[in-house]
Amino acid sequence: MTDAKIGPAKLVLVRHGETEGNVAKLLDTRVPGLPLTERGAAQAKSFGENLLAPPRVLFCSAALRARQTAGYIEAATGVPATVLDDLQEVQAGDLEGKHSEQAHLLFQRVYRAWHEGDLDERIPGGESGRDVLDRFLPVVDGLREKYLTPGSAGDVVLVNHGAAMRLVSRYLADVLPPFTTNNHLDNTETIELVPLPDGGWDCIRWGRFTPPFGYDVAPTSDDPMG
Repeated sequence: MTDAKIGPAKLVLVRHGETEGNVAKLLDTRVPGLPLTERGAAQAKSFGENLLAPPRVLFCSAALRARQTAGYIEAATGVPATVLDDLQEVQAGDLEGKHSEQAHLLFQRVYRAWHEGDLDERIPGGESGRDVLDRFLPVVDGLREKYLTPGSAGDVVLVNHGAAMRLVSRYLADVLPPFTTNNHLDNTETIELVPLPDGGWDCIRWGRFTPPFGYDVAPTSDDPMG
């Protein structure tokens, strides 16, 4: 790791490392949730060690998998990890703990509707898309106001969850479906957002992709929370 500044300061949303729930393809959303696997721990350690520069600040959701991932990044960079509320995964409600094809299809149907603009659609017993944005976006706004003002140096790294961070980024940076719904994130992949002078955000990375985000990619067969 070097101390070189690489480009403008940005918000780096990081999906946590692999969990037992990911392996079993569970809808695992309640806090604290399941822990990292050995592979997930190795992913988190590698992520921290391969950063080009230490982040300015490091935050994570309250879920065990996010806290563990951030802990490995802290160990690699020396930047202390701080837990923030309201960054948990999309809450699956009645689908919690399920792994059947029927449960996955229902979750994905509702989730796609959110990306297509129907934020009031609700997972049975769980959240609507508007619920997710209403709790998550104020946290992002606060981080931007405190750490990503014009001329600021160093990235804000936020370890959180695949479905939540894809939805949030779709609306912050106006990245459109079907790209946003078809492109799941692998464990420890990132979405990277640069603050714009007009108050908006520019998405400069979505997993393995960089702009423009017009790639014609078939839906990935990932775990449902990717």
